[in-house]
Amino acid sequence: MISQFGYLGIGVKDTKAWEDFAANILGLEISEKLADGTLYLRQDEYHHRFVLEPTGEDDIKYCGWMVPTLDDYNEAQARLQAAGVTVEEGTPEECIHRKVRRFFAFEDPNGLRMEIFYGLHVLAAQPFHSPRQISGFEAGNLGFGHIVISVKDVEETERFYRDVLGFKVSDYIDFTMGGTEISASFFHVNARHHSIAIAAIPSAQRLNHFMLQAKTIDDVGLTYDLVKSKGIEIMSQLGRHSNDQMLSFYMFTPSNFAVEFGWGGREIDDNVWVVQRHNVASIWGHEFGPGMARMMEQEAEAPAR
Repeated sequence: MISQFGYLGIGVKDTKAWEDFAANILGLEISEKLADGTLYLRQDEYHHRFVLEPTGEDDIKYCGWMVPTLDDYNEAQARLQAAGVTVEEGTPEECIHRKVRRFFAFEDPNGLRMEIFYGLHVLAAQPFHSPRQISGFEAGNLGFGHIVISVKDVEETERFYRDVLGFKVSDYIDFTMGGTEISASFFHVNARHHSIAIAAIPSAQRLNHFMLQAKTIDDVGLTYDLVKSKGIEIMSQLGRHSNDQMLSFYMFTPSNFAVEFGWGGREIDDNVWVVQRHNVASIWGHEFGPGMARMMEQEAEAPAR
């Protein structure tokens, strides 16, 4: 049914800062900029994988999940309605804004807007070109990288994504962050280890981080050096995760949530995959940077979403 994480919509305060950060630090290509400041960012052949809207939340606004065909689209809609979920068909104007043929929207148990679509616009005659001339990103059929979101009830949210949307559990990590016990659940919709993960992280923002997967390890190293030279706050230093085995580091964005920049994530073959539980988030590294102490202080004062 759902084949990939198609796009991520974020409401931001400072579009000028984001334009510079996205292009000159992350290496994403700006495919379109609207009169109101909305930015479309691409990382592969599609018109965009990000929509940055100047609405001020500095947080996630919506997630777009791709289905391959109209039959899949109708099946997904019927499945949600059968589960008692209210769905709303996107208007023609909204479809133009999303650059899709059709989409419908609904809310997950945390009130987060989700969209299922088909027919995302492809820029076939304009190959992806990074402003930084990095080798590119692992996207395409794997879709957008992944996101980790803070939720109110992990078990209820897991049931929704697993039983209603049909996502598959990849694994679990139970770990301690700043003295708080955290249990995270990871889900996949294709071979990418996870497209979304959920945890009850005390935070004023729903979005903890999104991940971009580079094509080469050198792209990660060069970006790490660039981030340090520009004085951008690092949330977690270089390390390798226990579950998806991604070699990565985390930096803060202009909206104060993080972006994981990584390489080498393992892929899942559902014919042989076994769900596991990990008690550490990383095999090595990922020591907290100076900005992490500030973030944990802010989160300690915020209620869990």
